[in-house]
Amino acid sequence: MTLSAAPHTSSERRIPVTQEAEKRGRIFNIQRFSLNDGQGIRTLVFFKGCPHRCPWCANPESMSPRIQVIKRQAKCLNCRTCLQDPVECPSGAMEYVGEDVTLSELMTRLLKDEVFFRSSGGGVTLSGGEVLMQHSFAGDLLDELRVLGISTAIETAGDAPLPHLLALTENCDQVLYDFKIMDPQQARSVLNMNQPRVLENFHALAERGVNLLPRLPLIPGFTMTNENMQQVLDFLQPFNLAEIHLLPFHKYGEAKYPLLDKTYSMHKTKVPDAATIAPFYAMAEKYGYKVTLGG
Repeated sequence: MTLSAAPHTSSERRIPVTQEAEKRGRIFNIQRFSLNDGQGIRTLVFFKGCPHRCPWCANPESMSPRIQVIKRQAKCLNCRTCLQDPVECPSGAMEYVGEDVTLSELMTRLLKDEVFFRSSGGGVTLSGGEVLMQHSFAGDLLDELRVLGISTAIETAGDAPLPHLLALTENCDQVLYDFKIMDPQQARSVLNMNQPRVLENFHALAERGVNLLPRLPLIPGFTMTNENMQQVLDFLQPFNLAEIHLLPFHKYGEAKYPLLDKTYSMHKTKVPDAATIAPFYAMAEKYGYKVTLGG
């Protein structure tokens, strides 16, 4: 069962991180002062690496577990000073995507925002990529945050061995659980996703009383169909959940693809307007959900 946050403990009195915990996690971004992905003001930690290949992914740099190098040609001075080394690049045209951090290093960075967590009822959300690919390090991080009574959440597609998922839910307050393509064959061929396992894991978490918040990206041509939406709602109905988030398709990540030598296959797909989204919003409301767009 998901536990509530531990009583407040000052960061000055926190339990020291043991030497054994000083393994490293690989992240590619820390986003501060977010008002989405959980309650209150939050800091998001984006873990690198994802087993899925969603064509609409807004963070293509999250897919590979490797540290990558990108080059923004518009910034390049053609000075040859850098010799293709981002550390030496004088203009910032080249940069590494991804870094390895120890638990204590990451905690130090996250605790800079502790006052905002306390005052707003916010906390830390672990995102990706897919956080379950680094379940051991992520579990240690959640445990350290719990010691301080800081609220935590994870974002996941739930496609991993159940013990890995359960280990994280023991120390987090909410699981933001993404549903994408419900058809098992299409989910496998398009996303490389084991959809039956996704559904089985959700059921197992619900049985254990985990605080679950289902989310559905609305992607034209993939998830944004009446049939797919109905399948999601039918699956969720027995769990009597109060809220669902709908995540409309956007193209905010399109410019990143050429930097990574990737092709963005969604460039001709239109971003749905309010009128297009409205029927899906109404379908969810009909089931009694509090519906949030975005988040």
